[in-house]
This record gives sequence, structure tokens and C-alpha cells, in this order.
Amino acid sequence: MERNDDIVLQSSSNDREREEAINRFRQELLVTGYSPKTMKMYLIYAHKFLKHANKEIAVLSKQDVISFLAQAKENNVSNATLSLMHSSLKFFLQQHLKLPIVDDIKIPKKAKKLPSVLTMNEVRDIFRNTRHGRNRLVLQFIYSTGCRVSEAVNMRTEDVDWENGTAQVKGGKGNKDRIIVLSQKWIGNVKKYLNKKKVKSPFLFSKKNGKPLSTDTIERIIRQAAEEVGIEKRVTPHVLRHSFATHLLESGENIRKIQVLLGHANLSTTSIYTHVSKEELKKVQSPLDKMKL
Repeated sequence: MERNDDIVLQSSSNDREREEAINRFRQELLVTGYSPKTMKMYLIYAHKFLKHANKEIAVLSKQDVISFLAQAKENNVSNATLSLMHSSLKFFLQQHLKLPIVDDIKIPKKAKKLPSVLTMNEVRDIFRNTRHGRNRLVLQFIYSTGCRVSEAVNMRTEDVDWENGTAQVKGGKGNKDRIIVLSQKWIGNVKKYLNKKKVKSPFLFSKKNGKPLSTDTIERIIRQAAEEVGIEKRVTPHVLRHSFATHLLESGENIRKIQVLLGHANLSTTSIYTHVSKEELKKVQSPLDKMKL
């Protein structure tokens, strides 16, 4: 009986230690400036790992990490998810808890998939099948600026420079600010929308009560519009961002400028669009066609 009590007490002690460690980790992520989405995933994986290991933090080992990641792989998680799990544990264990047990653990590289891109006709059809006013304007904003959907819902009217046709994205991915260029055609329409709004809001796009739109709402709007026009590929707000970059590249725009507009830290991230642009690939002439046969 005493032995069972010891087990219960030990389990309770481990639970308290886990909760305290996760709470301290949350505070460090908050202070470091991680986005809410990244914080959420890092905390989830840190908590799952501690529960999986089920031991005192001081005696955690490299094998505990390997066991956790191996179980995830056996459950058929993607390499991208495995990479995120690895990154979260590396931050949690090495930087936060100062346990050097992750560094030399190797995981498969993420699959490099080409982004899904719409044609200009498909983008136009989506706009035409989206309700006039706010819904159409927010989709046009994402496509015409290359903004992420999270940046679109957080855009404030005060950050728009109407005279110069630009806007400032504040606290984008990596907590970086950047300038985006606005469509002149879009500016005229969005001014009419703002003037008609009954409830004024600091947000450029808002609900009837003035609160900002959710990313889920925008995802639903574009998904329904794409289905109505018969587009079979999966269409999300991020596909509009991919399409923005690809269409600029196809029109001859400099890739360095596209990098700045998208807010990419590295040019290599933007360079993926050179592989997507079918129009640019069509300009390449096969060496066989230059050969006299």
C-alpha cells in the first residue's frame, strides 16, 4: 500500500513540475516576442514531450527525445511537423532548460513542395464571385499586396498612407515591420467601403461591431468563392499571396523587390517562385531547337 502511495505522490510531483516548467517556458516565449501561433505549437509539443517522458526534468535524456520523435514518425506525421517538433524541443530543452540533449539528433529534411498558384483568370473569377464590399476588398488586398492573412486582419486604417498608396505592416512574421504597395484601383473602392461603415473601427477590415475579422472568416470566404467557380485545387488566402509573387515575377518584376514586399528574410525563400512561374519557363529555349539537324 505504501508503495502505491509513493507512486501517486511521485506522479503528482512530476505533474506540478511539468506545469511550472511549461508556464515558465510560456513566459519566456512571450518575452522573446514569438507569435501567438508559434507559441501555441511550441507549448503543445513541450507539454506532450514531458508527458511522454514522464520523469523528473533533471534526468531527461537524448533517448527521451528520440523516443518522442520516433513515436510521432510512427504515427505518420509529416517531415514538416517533425521539424517543428524538433525546433520546439530544441528551444525548450537547450535554450530554456539548458539541457544539451537535442543538438545532434538528426531528422529528415522537409519536403520542398512548390506552392499552389492561381492563374490571373482564376483570381479574377474568385473576385467576381465574392460579395461586393468588405469580403471582396479583403481578398483583393491580400492578392494585390502579398500580405499574409494574419497581417490583413490586423491592418489598421491609421497605418495606410492614402496619398502615397502604401501601408505599413507592423509586427509581421518575425515581428518585422515593412512597407507594402497598394493598388490604386483598390484604394478608390476601399475608401467608399470605409465611408459607408456604420460602426467605425481602427481596423481596416472589421465585423459589424467594429471588431477585426478572424483568419477563419477570410479562409471561408475564399474557399466558397473558389468552389463556386469550379476551381478544384485547394484555395486559401496564402495561395493569393503565392499568386501575387508569381504574377509579379511573370510580369518582369525584380525578385529582390518581391522579396521586400513579401517580407522574406532570405532571397532563397523568394526564389521558389522562379520554379513556379510557367510563363518564365516558357521563355527558355531548348538547346535542341538551336541545333542544326
